[in-house]
Amino acid sequence: MASKRFVVVGLGTFGSGVAETLHHDGHEVVAVDQDELAVDRAAAYAQRAVVGDARRRDVLERAGAQGADGAVVSTGEDLGASLLVVLALRDLGVREIYAKALSADHARILSRLGTTESVIPEREAARNLAFRMVRSGSLLNYVELNEDLSLQEMTVPPSWEGQTLRALNLRARFGISVVAVHDIVTDVMTPVPDPDAPLVDSQTLVVTGAPDALARAAMLR
Repeated sequence: MASKRFVVVGLGTFGSGVAETLHHDGHEVVAVDQDELAVDRAAAYAQRAVVGDARRRDVLERAGAQGADGAVVSTGEDLGASLLVVLALRDLGVREIYAKALSADHARILSRLGTTESVIPEREAARNLAFRMVRSGSLLNYVELNEDLSLQEMTVPPSWEGQTLRALNLRARFGISVVAVHDIVTDVMTPVPDPDAPLVDSQTLVVTGAPDALARAAMLR
């Protein structure tokens, strides 16, 4: 994958986590925050880290935002600041803008301003936890793609151990598909898994399907 340049505005827990991940994946990161200590810490994962008010177009321009492949806006609890930063980034021609939202109303306003996607981290984390709780620990991760399709990582039910995906025929039985198998001992993720390999208890399954179908599978013992 070719290296891209991303601007991250706001270096709290969310923003710095995104920036570190982008850096780890080999992309160029431009980090902007008004907190000098946060900017100093960002030097470990940002090619350019700037102290400044990202609501100002000239600050973003000096930081190197113009022509960036994308941007992430995470300005803490200041709703107005995030809107102004998004507008400044759009003025600089940044087309792909992802923003942390504080609420559904905030996300709706950000969408009207043309952001690519708005994220409410606390709500998504809470939904993920709730789904895992009601499935009694068999569910490790859960991502709702839309109302009709979700993705989840689940442990191998004891009744499936030693059986193959071909024999289990999960698409016919549950309406779900296994898109990857994760061996938690070796930490190896295998996309498009071998349908004739027996499943073992040290594996987890990444499956996709309708939410109700995934729920039925996750409740198996």
